[in-house]
Amino acid sequence: MRVLLVEDHKPLSKALKRGLEEESFAVDLAEDGEEADYKARSANYDVIILDVMLPKIDGLTLLRQWRKDSIQTHVLLLTAKDTTDDKVKGLNIGADDYLTKPFQLEELLARMRALVRRTHQKKDPVLRVFDLEIDTSARTVRRAGQMVHLTPREFALLQFLAFHRGKVVTRTMIWEHLYDEYDENTSNVVDVYIRYLRTKVDKGHEVALILTRWGEGYMLRGEEE
Repeated sequence: MRVLLVEDHKPLSKALKRGLEEESFAVDLAEDGEEADYKARSANYDVIILDVMLPKIDGLTLLRQWRKDSIQTHVLLLTAKDTTDDKVKGLNIGADDYLTKPFQLEELLARMRALVRRTHQKKDPVLRVFDLEIDTSARTVRRAGQMVHLTPREFALLQFLAFHRGKVVTRTMIWEHLYDEYDENTSNVVDVYIRYLRTKVDKGHEVALILTRWGEGYMLRGEEE
């Protein structure tokens, strides 16, 4: 999933980016309100992590303007410990969640995964497709009860397909949600990772779950296929 992290404190921003990337999130950074506004309007993010106190344009002003302009990306606010008013204002003008500094990375990750599930109207952290189980919290995959070992990028791709089960996702959609703005891979890397997934998820099973729609993209088998 692709995230915009808006934080002007560089040590914290660097640490959060590293932690998020280790969990297979693609992370773009913004250090002030103007940069955040430009990026939020230029790309499709699954979640925006937004610090309230920012140079140039503060986080609450940004959030208010985004909601006014119908930008519906989930926003998780980061607030200082004693700014209860900011939390209330943020929730009232359209924030989806908030965290008070200091916080643990594990809690941030849990809240972000919950927001991503909310986007796709999934309350259960375990996604089930025939005999495939994807645990989005534990980040484990099983097929017919057997563990499937995936790299972080493979897991992110499979999860993306599962969230859109039964619907074709284009290479562009996959690229926009799984890779950050500085990724230098070429577009055919999506096809490469699809092959990796097929080898690990479908090989040896009678029913193939990862399907190709020629000229359109890829999909995870729906109930009717």
